[in-house]
Amino acid sequence: MPGEKCSYHILVTNIHLHDLSLSFYLQITFYSYESLDKTEYKQRDVVFLLDGSDETLNGFEAMRDFVQRVVEKLTVEENRDRVSVVQYSREPKAQFNLNTYTTKEDVVDTVRGLRHKGGRPLNTGAALQYVRDNAFIASSGSRRQEGIPQILVLLSGGRSNDDVRNAVTNLKEIGVMAIVVGMRNADILELQTISYEPSYAFSATHYNDLPNIQQQVVSAIERVEMTTTNLRDIVFLLDGSDDSRRRFPDIQDFIQRVVEKLNVDGNKDHVSVVQYSDTAEVNFKLGMHSKKDDVLDAVRGLRHKGGSPLNTGAALQYVRGNVFTASNGSRSLQGVPQILILLSGGRSRDDIRTPITKLKEMGVISIGIEGYASNDLASVPSQKSVFSFSLQPFFTFISESDKKDVVFLIDGSDDSRTGFAGIRRFAEKVVESLNVEENGDRVALVQYSRDATPNFYLNSYSSKNDVLNSIRSMRHKVGRPLNTGTALQFVRDTVFTASAGGRRAEGVPQYLFVFSGGRSSNDLRGPAQSLRGDGVRTFSFGTRNADTLELQSISFTPAHSFSVANFNKLDGIHSSVAAMVDGVDVVFLLDGSDKMRESVQSIRDFLGQFVEHLEIGPDKTRVAVIQYSDKPTTSFLLNKYSSKSDIMAKVRNINIEGGRSLNTGEALDFVKNNIFTASSGSRLQEGIPQILILLSGEKSQDDVLVPSESLKAAGIVLLTVGVKDADGAEMQNIAYSPNQAYLLREFSDLSLVRQQLLSAIVSHKDEARPGLDIVFLLDGSDDVRSRFTEIREFVAKVVEKFDVDQGKDQVAVVQYSNSAAVNFNLNSYKTRDDVLTAVRNLRPKGGRPQYTGTALQFVKDNVFTNNAGSRRHEGAQQILVLLTGGRSRDSPRGPSRALKTLGVVTFAIGSRMTDLVEMQSISSLPNYSYSVSDFTNLQNIQKNLETHLAQVRPQEETRAPRRDVVFLLDGSDGTRSGFPAMRDFVQRVVETLGVDENRDRVAVVQYSRDPAAQFYLNTYTTKGEILNTVRGLRHKGGRPLNTGAALQYVRDNVFTVSSGSRRIEGVPQLLILLSGGRSFDNVDTPASALKELGVLIFGIGTRSSDSRELQRISHDPSYALSVSDFTDLPNIQQQLLSSVEAVVIEVTPESTTDLGMCHHC
Repeated sequence: MPGEKCSYHILVTNIHLHDLSLSFYLQITFYSYESLDKTEYKQRDVVFLLDGSDETLNGFEAMRDFVQRVVEKLTVEENRDRVSVVQYSREPKAQFNLNTYTTKEDVVDTVRGLRHKGGRPLNTGAALQYVRDNAFIASSGSRRQEGIPQILVLLSGGRSNDDVRNAVTNLKEIGVMAIVVGMRNADILELQTISYEPSYAFSATHYNDLPNIQQQVVSAIERVEMTTTNLRDIVFLLDGSDDSRRRFPDIQDFIQRVVEKLNVDGNKDHVSVVQYSDTAEVNFKLGMHSKKDDVLDAVRGLRHKGGSPLNTGAALQYVRGNVFTASNGSRSLQGVPQILILLSGGRSRDDIRTPITKLKEMGVISIGIEGYASNDLASVPSQKSVFSFSLQPFFTFISESDKKDVVFLIDGSDDSRTGFAGIRRFAEKVVESLNVEENGDRVALVQYSRDATPNFYLNSYSSKNDVLNSIRSMRHKVGRPLNTGTALQFVRDTVFTASAGGRRAEGVPQYLFVFSGGRSSNDLRGPAQSLRGDGVRTFSFGTRNADTLELQSISFTPAHSFSVANFNKLDGIHSSVAAMVDGVDVVFLLDGSDKMRESVQSIRDFLGQFVEHLEIGPDKTRVAVIQYSDKPTTSFLLNKYSSKSDIMAKVRNINIEGGRSLNTGEALDFVKNNIFTASSGSRLQEGIPQILILLSGEKSQDDVLVPSESLKAAGIVLLTVGVKDADGAEMQNIAYSPNQAYLLREFSDLSLVRQQLLSAIVSHKDEARPGLDIVFLLDGSDDVRSRFTEIREFVAKVVEKFDVDQGKDQVAVVQYSNSAAVNFNLNSYKTRDDVLTAVRNLRPKGGRPQYTGTALQFVKDNVFTNNAGSRRHEGAQQILVLLTGGRSRDSPRGPSRALKTLGVVTFAIGSRMTDLVEMQSISSLPNYSYSVSDFTNLQNIQKNLETHLAQVRPQEETRAPRRDVVFLLDGSDGTRSGFPAMRDFVQRVVETLGVDENRDRVAVVQYSRDPAAQFYLNTYTTKGEILNTVRGLRHKGGRPLNTGAALQYVRDNVFTVSSGSRRIEGVPQLLILLSGGRSFDNVDTPASALKELGVLIFGIGTRSSDSRELQRISHDPSYALSVSDFTDLPNIQQQLLSSVEAVVIEVTPESTTDLGMCHHC
């Protein structure tokens, strides 16, 4: 019968897969899904959630009629559609469950008899959580675990009194599709937040208008059902261990025959292949190949992985965290069934129960085909689930479970000293969100440097206040070096244990927050993998000095890794996958040529999802969209829309203008001269960051260099996304920097770069973050008239030290006596000269007496505001410098306290007539108050004031990276045809290096049987010389391929002082190996010798290379990259450059021994 559960565990003796009846196998495997393809047989679980608050009393009859009419369109039967109704106001109440009635007549009769619930306020968030926990469960009739679509229809007449976001996330995680109908006073943005996607949010002006949108709702329900048919994401997880080597051709043949039966060509089925032994590696991701022939070619070209033992548990965990994810092509969030086919030839050496449970929670359908032991896979889940669980980064875990074990592992080394307060604040924020109690959430905190030291364990405290007090009072550990691997092992062995309060054995989820300010001095891969195997979800947070790839290897998945400029900027990380971006102008420049028409929906989705993460508003983020082909056209300007809903509506319906030729250069000129202008809404002159995102699908037919340089010179940050036929080099030339050019195979992959683009914007916004907003509050009363000239000159001398011209600092002046008056605001002048002129033209205000308290309140309410130019929300430090010549006639305590609460740092300067205690109460710190006998002596305290101002200025971390980069190129006979592509690749990488700035040095070595240096690190000092030599490289030739000998050669002859290496100065040493085959000699010893020397090795191989060999050579497996052949090198160029950019090694003086010389000869 359709919908019945099937057992998906098959035992195949000795993996003689060619003996397995493929047709029988496919009937078992895909039976349920083929039945779903029959449109005459639909199954849905539909829950109506009705606003029953006092506000809807007059409209409840219309709501009831609406539900009846929608139910009339459903096929209510035991094995078809099921219906439930819940009403809510302050609290929710189920009218009937999904399994209460089995006929349409019973449902309709009950709906007709519904009585209005009544009550207030309207807690929609609580109601959404209620239906998640009580309606969409098996005991209430939900068939979610059987893969039946779960649909929620919410009718709401007002704005929720509580937060809906956590509940919405929880519903989406279990695959519920929410359709929302808002009436009267409902909030449209809230409705869109709740709905599965904005197009599932409908609005009725009045209750009587509900019949007008009935068909739209019914169509949406039908659309939900249809999205889950004919689509599958299928991952083959293959035993690639040494024991399966002989049978690997049979495995390949089996996969090919399965793929032959799939509908890959219609973009219906997506396929991925992963091999595993002791570790797992992806051969190709979901959606990487969009045609069946391409998938089959990739399967035929698979090379056996090799290795032992067989860690099936780790492999299952790997596919869960690295394959069944949106960033790697999974469409689980779109309701597409997730299917795992595991082919295993032996018994697992590790535990598989936890990863099996996790895959089951995600809704993955697992099919085990096993050759030897049947015990392990007997428990692999066979439940169908059309909608799957979606793991979100940190704060969203708060609502995931009633109990959690949360451990903070904090870098307490010398390098994190300046950011320690930022880490502490962040930890406090997380703890504030927890329900800390004995049977609720538990928290532990450990600091580490050389070793790890627990501040408190999971069972140390049972109240939130105790935890917070301990965090607030903790002292920085200090020490070096940073042994992150040791610390991770300590946490696993000592903190997540039952004796220390850990509750993993009870099934309590465990979370680890790791903060790292630098590269680990010891290996961390083993401990990180062990934690992952234990089911610990690890989030990592690193500064720019941390190793990005290292952070990702620690994290539960790469998406759980976050980078900040320094730990004091942790506050910028938001409680969602991507931070909400505000305070920028973003212009999208879209390729609008004819070729783009077929991809218009992907472009619309990309724009819509991107805008979702922007804080839109006249004083926040502004957005413009421009299209171009042979000529540019404006879709809308920066000042056209001021609300997110308006922009979303526009971009989701945008159409491609069309055109044959593509003149990107002309379009770049157009946006500079016509879009990034004040009349079009640009705030460039106000110092607001200007971002241009170019999306292009082919090479430009005109010059792009001059216009792109012109934009950069104007301060515009260019981010480029090239898709399909776009020219990678052109995209990099246009981009602000080469690592901010993103290349994709298909437009459907645009979602993969959304987070990177958002992060780049945040990064540039941080770089453009202003310095100081300084307000001088001057006593202008009659009492100081005779000394006002000295006050004026003092202000001018202080202003001369400010960076006003570059937009960093802003200055305002206010005078006061019995009242206050602004001389000029923070946004009045943009140059230092203009400010100085205005200061020198100041005249005393006059009046008496001095009401300092009133004046302080005035600057708070009228000067430290957005309208007056304050950039407090953009991170500018707010400074008040008070100069007063007498005692205040009113109390300044309340206003000064309000200024401090606002974050204003106040300096108070008084004369002999002022009250010293009053000055200290006004100033932020006692030593921020100064006293002079007379204002003619102000120069005596000027130096002190300037020193204190420098201390409170936001610190910009700057570094000019230096690197010694050696390319080791396979010049054997096997790479003759690919050598031009290798040469071009080296050129493109060199183009991104800072050779001319005397920062980076480059060497090139070719090898086959033996190595030969083409040039050394100190041969050339300019980029032009290096590029000319690389262009002229000739293929070396020869065989066999002795990679081990070549590695030893570069260690002994290239990474030496005499050859230009600056290793002993602490300059990072990088080796980039390009190899087209397996080495004929041993690589392990020379690779280890290079690593001991501190050389970071990146290995790049083709399909003919040995991937395991490359991983052993590389600094760690994540530094090993793979392409089909060398012509595909541009596809991994950005990945390599990002890794190279992330390399920062602490300068540690070493012995000056030249490794190229023998001192014992």
